[in-house]
Order: sequence, then C-alpha cells, then structure tokens
Amino acid sequence: MKLGLIINPVAGIGGSVGLKGSDGEEVQKLALEKGGTYQANKKAKIALNQIKDYIDKVTFITGFGEMGENALKELGFSYKVVGENKEKTTFEDTENLAKEMVKENIDLLVFAGGDGTARNIFNAVELSVPCVGIPAGVKIHSAVYANNPKDAGLVIKEFIKNPKDLKIENSEVMDIDEDKFRQNIVEAKLYGYLQVPRIQNLMQGSKSPGSSSEDEIEGMSAEIEDRIKAGNEDTCYIFGTGGTTYAILKDLGFEGSLLGVDILYKNELVIKDGTEGEIYDFIKDKEVKLIVTAIGGQGHIFGRGNQQLSPRVLRKVGKDNIWIVASHSKLYGIPDSFLRIDTSDEELDKELSGYYKVIMDWKRIIVYKAQG
Repeated sequence: MKLGLIINPVAGIGGSVGLKGSDGEEVQKLALEKGGTYQANKKAKIALNQIKDYIDKVTFITGFGEMGENALKELGFSYKVVGENKEKTTFEDTENLAKEMVKENIDLLVFAGGDGTARNIFNAVELSVPCVGIPAGVKIHSAVYANNPKDAGLVIKEFIKNPKDLKIENSEVMDIDEDKFRQNIVEAKLYGYLQVPRIQNLMQGSKSPGSSSEDEIEGMSAEIEDRIKAGNEDTCYIFGTGGTTYAILKDLGFEGSLLGVDILYKNELVIKDGTEGEIYDFIKDKEVKLIVTAIGGQGHIFGRGNQQLSPRVLRKVGKDNIWIVASHSKLYGIPDSFLRIDTSDEELDKELSGYYKVIMDWKRIIVYKAQG
C-alpha cells in the first residue's frame, strides 16, 4: 500500500507562547524568540509508531527533511522523496507536495498540522484521495483530525488492514482568521471537505459553539467564587482559554483574555494571556487550581488552543486540582460523552484520565469521564 506523508514542521510552534497560531514567517520567528519549540515531527512519529507492525506492507511518498523524510528514516519505513529540497518551507510547498502525491497514486494521504495545513491539503487534493490528519497545530477546528496523534496512527492502521471496509465521509475543513484570533475575535469559516475514514472514538468532530446562557455563567461563577473564598488565600487560580472561562472571570470582576491563559492571585489578575514559561515560573512554588472548559462538539479539555498548559504546568497542577466548567448544552453535544485529553505526553494523558466533577451551575455538578 502506498501512503503519502506531509509534516508541516512549524505547526503548533506558537501555541505554548500564546500566539494563537503559527501561520506566517513573522509569527514563526516571534514564536522561536519567545521560546516556542517544534512539535510536529514528534507528534507525527507517535502516529507512525502505531503502524510499525505493518512496516513491510507500506511505502511512503513524502517530502524532504522535516516534511517527512527524517521521521520515516528514523523509524525505518520505506519511502520515496518528491518535491523540492528547501531549508524553509511555506504553505505552497505543502500544496505542491500533496499534488505530487496524488500523481503518485497514493491510497491515503497522512498530514500533520493544524487548520491551516488542512486548508492547504484541501486546496491541493479536494476529494480525490482519503486523508487522515495528525493533530499538531494550535487551533484544530477541522473534523479531518484524529483525537490525538496515537489515535491518528490507529486510524491509519485500520485503513491499512481494511481499506475497503472503512466508512469514508466528507469531513469539514475549518479555519479562522489568525489576525482577528489574536484580537480575541473568533471567526471560523468552512473552506471545504476532505474524504476521511470515520472511526468512532478515534476521529474528532468539528468544533461547535456550545454557548452558555447568562444564568449558567452566573451560576458557574458563583460556584467558583465560593470555592475561592473557601480555599487558601495563597492559592493561585489559572483560568484556561475559551469563552466560558473568560465569561466567568469577567463575572468575577476581571477582564481576562478570551483566547489566552490568565492567573488570579490574591484577588488580582497577575498574569493576562501568559506564555507557558510565564505561567510555570509563577506557579512553580505555589498551591494552584486550574479552571478549564471543554471544546464544544469535540470535548477536548487539553491540547486544543491551550498549549500554554504544558506537561510540566499540568503536572505541577495535578489532576485533583483541575476544575472543569461547562454548560449543559456543551456537555451533551460532545460525541460519545467523553472529555478528551491530548497533552503530547502519553504518560501524562494516562495520569489525567479518569472521572471529573464538572461544574454546570451553582451547586450543580455532573461526573464525566476524560480520556487521553
């Protein structure tokens, strides 16, 4: 079987430093200056490791160096390199590479990136070949990605085993305006569809708003306020990204960042839209609670738009100190009724998996399971 592999080397580089995306050379340069790190190849290798048992049954068509060649060489897969060998790559290289792969008659196109990468793949192949996305970007609204890199590998594995038996569906390619995104304005747009193997519990759905009513926000805010008042005055409170946490913080009297991570300490907003480094440095010697919400339609609490909450930050927080807030409509719109965890650290995903008491309103709690 012939598979295509395209890795966007810079996907996700802006996430941990609070840049809300990684599109554009200036943003990538700024991300590196602020301490951002390359993650896409690491995540691609997690997926590829799931198909090592089929190493003699597949051949890859891929790009030079960090666009796929290096990962495949390291893992021992057979491959052919196509396209130009360039030190710096752009979206045009992704699109040209995908077009070359279609000419090579691949059976499945695998790509690692975020919504911008999914758009590039759509521009190049449209509905001409089945595709599977390995989530590696900051924002992943599109329904063409697996829940996490390991699940992406399991989807590829099932395709190799039974390509004719899998259900292939047209799935949404979504993206937002990153310039507006950095100004706390979320505008998602449907760009098209890719053919994707839909396997229950492995592929994510598209993001949906799942908005909370004013009464629900006030109720969740009252519950959080009660807990803060009952807690240790030296505890710091991290508020994760999203409209629900932003609205709760605002109801408490603080103007946080809609799409960033904020910290409340001794009744003051001490960090607004913090980077991973700023967050860790502040909390490393303190007692801490983390307030997060789930993404509507997908269920992720970690790994989608909140990469500032890195593995070391989450290990410092600990599972017992995570408070999840979500409205009734958001919770019941999550496929399979599971919350999702994708920290890029398999061991941490296991540590954080389990049952959580989710705050839906004042004195109204529901138990939900989260899994990595």
